[in-house]
Amino acid sequence: MIPAFGKGKERMGSKKRAAWSKAKSEFLGAATGGDMSDLFAREDERRDALDAERDEAWRYKSCERKNRYDTRAEAEAVMADCENRGRRGLACYKCEYCGGWHLTSHPWK
Repeated sequence: MIPAFGKGKERMGSKKRAAWSKAKSEFLGAATGGDMSDLFAREDERRDALDAERDEAWRYKSCERKNRYDTRAEAEAVMADCENRGRRGLACYKCEYCGGWHLTSHPWK
């Protein structure tokens, strides 16, 4: 409430659209540090950074930490050698990142 002229009297804020718009823009400016498009741009940047981080982690998990084989036959030969040594349940797949072949213990269904 805004104090009015006179003793002990208070009045409500202005109901004019221009006054309301000004108050709203001041509030948004203080809350977001700028306008709403700034807020949306920051959210887009945050999501892009998270997507890049997720892609990097997925690339490391599915490609960079694994042995790379040039051909499917080479990967299957290593897989057969592992089976002869007692390691069963391996599968090979073509990597979308490096174009080589890797082994996995979690084959696709």
